[in-house]
Amino acid sequence: QAHAVHPNYEDKHERNHKTRLHKGVVLKINSNQRYTTNAVSGAILKHIAASNAIPLQEFVVRQDMGCGSTIGPLMAAKMGILTADIGFPQLSMHSCREMTDVTSVTHAVDFIRSFFEMCPSVQSNMDLS
Repeated sequence: QAHAVHPNYEDKHERNHKTRLHKGVVLKINSNQRYTTNAVSGAILKHIAASNAIPLQEFVVRQDMGCGSTIGPLMAAKMGILTADIGFPQLSMHSCREMTDVTSVTHAVDFIRSFFEMCPSVQSNMDLS
């Protein structure tokens, strides 16, 4: 999951990276590598989403705010594979009244299907030099 902008705390989110309900799958990015997304995996996922008209949002924590993490960085380091953190936008994460939206399920299914169909060809056509 990914933190969606809460209407009462909009100032807690990075101005240009406010994730919203019903606006697509969320690609989570953190410069301190609290999430596994890096330049290569992010570029692949953005290309796949754009090629299939699937909405994709970017979640970037404000640099003056703390940030949780996922098990992604640990798993990526141990497995040595290209990884990215994605999720659905969700309001009030970790509270007893957290909620998300149903359109995210459709977006996620479309995105994951497209990912498995396109990733090998997109990755092999990338020039990483």
